[in-house]
Amino acid sequence: MEYRRLGHTDIKVSVLCLGTMTWGEQNSEAEAHAQLDYAVAQGINFIDTAEMYPVPPRPETQGRTETYIGTWLRARGRRDDIILATKVTGPGNGIKHIRDGRTRFTEPVIREALEGSLRRLQTDYVDLYQLHWPDRRTNFFGQLGYTPMEEKEPPHIEETLTALARLVEEGKVRYIGLSNESPWGVMSFLAAAERLGLPRVVSIQNPYNLLNRSFEIGLAEVSHREQVGLLAYSPLAFGMLTGKYLDGARPAGSRITLYSRFTRYLKEEGQRATAEYVRLAREHGLSPAQMALAFVTSRPFVTSNIIGATSMEQLAENVASLDVALLDEVLAGIEAIHTCQPNPCP
Repeated sequence: MEYRRLGHTDIKVSVLCLGTMTWGEQNSEAEAHAQLDYAVAQGINFIDTAEMYPVPPRPETQGRTETYIGTWLRARGRRDDIILATKVTGPGNGIKHIRDGRTRFTEPVIREALEGSLRRLQTDYVDLYQLHWPDRRTNFFGQLGYTPMEEKEPPHIEETLTALARLVEEGKVRYIGLSNESPWGVMSFLAAAERLGLPRVVSIQNPYNLLNRSFEIGLAEVSHREQVGLLAYSPLAFGMLTGKYLDGARPAGSRITLYSRFTRYLKEEGQRATAEYVRLAREHGLSPAQMALAFVTSRPFVTSNIIGATSMEQLAENVASLDVALLDEVLAGIEAIHTCQPNPCP
């Protein structure tokens, strides 16, 4: 296992991070514990979750993912062996069942959210606390273009950063990160930290995969120059890049088969590009999933690649992507496909 520094900190996280958003919906508690046991045995020390999980978000299951991690931590006693990351739910995603819709990033809301996460996780601190998406109207979750909109009040970045800083001072949070952010958002948080003498954000968790490389436009340079590395989520594009959904296939029990909301990577252009990536992988004797994961992990602005799985077989294949070295002709093939159809599924 390779380890990379988390931002400017002295923490080194595994280049593969175990994502958990299916636990409590598609995966049972026993299955979640088995995945954690296997991942840690393979050298993964980085676990990512969120108070909103599992996905799709429902009032009946909210917080269950963190609860499963908490029971594993209590049973195994491995808290000091892992870097634990979670997220606070923000406004703007239509989620009303968390705190009765009180999701703006004010200090009372952030504090209440963190206390709930700590209770479910059965720990007294998290290593990385992330804002799940911006507390303002901007382009995220598949929106490439930005359209100025009238706002009742300006973004609350200084207020939010100050609230997070207090949690760092109290020892409940070690470091802070962003998610689904824009270049302006990241730079605004960094500028506020410098101006007010507050903690810098150390990471940004955004989507990044062969069908959506929009992170490279602006944010990659920010990550490199400001030491705010990418924690790449959806590296397999909801499983599309495995090839299992090609030609209209809908495998039983898979995410896109089960949940109609997951249409982000089903666009016609995305399916065409997926077919090309799958063809390229097979021409070179590679697993399409492992080629897609190896590409993400190899990018210099990526700190950790967040893999998720609903079966142990999938998890083992994903972890084994670390052994895949992409030859120059494979990388050239990837770039040729990307040039013909760049970012078909942002």
